[in-house]
Amino acid sequence: MNNILDSIILGLIQGLTEFLPVSSSGHLELAKAILGDTQVPEQSLLFTVVLHFATALSTIVVFRKDILSLIKGALTFKWNDDLSFIAKIIVSMIPAAIIGVLFESELEQLFGGQVVLVGFMLIITGLLLYLADRAKNTGKPVSFGNAFVIGISQAIALLPGISRSGATISTSVLLGNDKTKAARFSFLMVVPLILGKIAKDIMGGELSFHTANITGLTIGFITAFIAGLFACTWMITLVKKSKLSYFAVYCFVVGVIAIGVSFLY
Repeated sequence: MNNILDSIILGLIQGLTEFLPVSSSGHLELAKAILGDTQVPEQSLLFTVVLHFATALSTIVVFRKDILSLIKGALTFKWNDDLSFIAKIIVSMIPAAIIGVLFESELEQLFGGQVVLVGFMLIITGLLLYLADRAKNTGKPVSFGNAFVIGISQAIALLPGISRSGATISTSVLLGNDKTKAARFSFLMVVPLILGKIAKDIMGGELSFHTANITGLTIGFITAFIAGLFACTWMITLVKKSKLSYFAVYCFVVGVIAIGVSFLY
């Protein structure tokens, strides 16, 4: 990015909005448009990917006990709850992995100031949150069938403006799953997908750091990581208490403003 302040602002936005159901990608695109980001899509995508890696790392820290438990369960090499959970995570990754591979270049072009698209997608996110907030809480865990449907929501959330956490948690809750378990599954399911995408881009030469602002990337990464630690913990509490409607209203308002402003300028 152009300066340190921009990197801090975008890092905060990513760290907070990755977990809060208001679309991190959508807010990053709006913020970059406001801050005058004139980078080519590939360079802009690099900054976005770095920030997503930071929030993936914060997820690992927050859920470190769960992740260690899953690893220990998997190392028993016997079918158990931990292996079942891992298998569901893998199932949930299939839709996004397919869409990401088949339409990678098309998706990249959407990360370049598509304010109108972001506005409409934020309104859709708000609708999902509104519906999910009114669903009854249950003790039902995520099933394999649920995992695939939630994975479809995650694939749709590749569009800027659709909140990944909002879409996946809302879908899970609307399917009748327990809200706390839905949040846990939503946050853990994205970690291998993000890490896999970053590894693929680095090995394939898609992400080049030669012309990048390393200082800006580093500051953005640290800011997003710290903000992510706070937001991830807070979001779990909000889902339990059915406070998603506040974010629904926020998404509606920001979406309408984004669309309105885009037609004025």
